[in-house]
Amino acid sequence: MLRDILRRRVRDGGILRLIGKWLNAGVMDSGELFHPETGTPQGGVISPLLANIYLHAILDEWFAQVVQPRLGGRSFLIRFADDFVIVCASEKDARRVLDVLPRRLAKYGLTLNPEKTRLIRFRQPEATSQKADGNGTLDFLGFTHHWTRSRRGYWVIKRRTARKALHRSMRDITVWCRNHRHFALKAQHHMLCLKLRGHYGYYGIKGNYRLLVQLYEHTKQAWVKWLNRRGGKKHFGWKAFAQLEEALPLPLPRIAHASV
Repeated sequence: MLRDILRRRVRDGGILRLIGKWLNAGVMDSGELFHPETGTPQGGVISPLLANIYLHAILDEWFAQVVQPRLGGRSFLIRFADDFVIVCASEKDARRVLDVLPRRLAKYGLTLNPEKTRLIRFRQPEATSQKADGNGTLDFLGFTHHWTRSRRGYWVIKRRTARKALHRSMRDITVWCRNHRHFALKAQHHMLCLKLRGHYGYYGIKGNYRLLVQLYEHTKQAWVKWLNRRGGKKHFGWKAFAQLEEALPLPLPRIAHASV
């Protein structure tokens, strides 16, 4: 089915044969070569591109050309790789889409993840409401989307780092500090700076500063904890870490996308 979709746009036989070789290349795992019977090669450089082509044809185009004209209200679909959100103005339309979507995907050999698939009410609260009661939160691409009051008192949608994403980042930094505690201090500092800057670059959006600070403080605590365990003796306390910070400061939290 994927090859049929490719032939709609690609006429060059050489390109199609090259893609066919990629699909049949197999996967190397622990020194052994495996040839999965279905799907694109796990970890293959061509796999993300082919997955996007496949989902564009069976989901994006289908939703725009078949589903939307049959719905009573406004709707739109946002997809990033295999994660997507469908927004409908009415609950009736949302339930209709949720009913037909599994059948559409099954026709092309795909299934919805039952743990990540849910129908939620995400409507703007009444102007007189004090809390966003009755509204669920939406996790998408590492962010939790939620309704809250702006400084002027209006209801607005804000985003914060999703709890699972934040805990995963904290855990990864802690594990890295533990496994590399015997590295040179400058090497450790360089890598931690890269990790923090990368996190700020993605999650540094307006309204999410508090959770950036939380990861920053966690990083300092994890670093001093495992520096304190080098050689099995506790000799690197907060006083020594303060001196280290003066020479090798970690990047402070910053908002990289103020307009989001």
